[in-house]
Amino acid sequence: MTQAQLPIAVTIGDPHGIGPEIAVKAAVALMESGPRVILVGDRFIIDHYAQRLFPDIALRETQEAAPGAGCIEYLPVDAMTPDQFKPGQIEAVAGAAMVAYAAEAIDLARAGKAHAVVGCPHNETAVNRAGIPFNGYPGLVARLTNMPEDQVFMMLVGGGLRILHVTLHERLADALARITPELVEAAVHACVKALTTLGVHHPRIGLFGINPHAGEGGLFGDDDERVNAPAAARLRAQGIDVVGPVGADVMLGSRDCDAYVAMFHDQGHIPVKLVAGRHASALSIGSDALFSSVGHGSAFDIAGQGIADPEAVIRTVRLLAG
Repeated sequence: MTQAQLPIAVTIGDPHGIGPEIAVKAAVALMESGPRVILVGDRFIIDHYAQRLFPDIALRETQEAAPGAGCIEYLPVDAMTPDQFKPGQIEAVAGAAMVAYAAEAIDLARAGKAHAVVGCPHNETAVNRAGIPFNGYPGLVARLTNMPEDQVFMMLVGGGLRILHVTLHERLADALARITPELVEAAVHACVKALTTLGVHHPRIGLFGINPHAGEGGLFGDDDERVNAPAAARLRAQGIDVVGPVGADVMLGSRDCDAYVAMFHDQGHIPVKLVAGRHASALSIGSDALFSSVGHGSAFDIAGQGIADPEAVIRTVRLLAG
């Protein structure tokens, strides 16, 4: 089986949110047009939504030699019991289950049995209640693939934008103190590698300034001259097409780069969420497993009601499939 023929593993995310519902809906929507997907999670939870939403479609445990055409394929992970299943509630057991699903799916990809992994929405509070340190999928992917956490980054994709984040879920003062030329370089290298995997070769990368107007020559701080300018110079010396640092507002106004590198969470999230809304994809890049979550949350308020929109999962599966 070639890389292009390998399935995409879709974890059901936090089982008490909308993740299982949109995973099942996406699997059915992709049956005819592809690519092939394998759902990863507790069988009884997948079956709960499959029976409710698509009672005429069978579930089938995945078999590498015989893909389940016309069936919802799944890889079972025994992380919860039926009496623990409580849609709409934030529970430690559900947070731990989400991590177990992600670990199994990532192992599948690293073993060469899946091309990539799509993680349905998580809940940080639930995971941390389970005693598992967690501030988003990138750090988890790093730990599960034995990578340093500061070498796995998030890149949001949506609305015609690709924006990688040098820092993510942390206090802004801590994020800014942690940004170094080396960290910026590592982020750009991860960005280039991910874009190549997605079919964008020799990309042009735009580097956002740390301060407004990238410091305006020192008028608004020397951070860009100390951090971003030397990082950009070294990257260009390595043959990477890097533009900047330039103020994020100016750079996004021109939209002439294949991807952009934001220095902190809101600098990158706001433009993507503005133009793509909940249909964005959130890639965790830098490890040896191609992984993406969706750009929206678990929506506990509508969990279990059968009204959740699977479009972000479908878009993300197709993005990773190429």
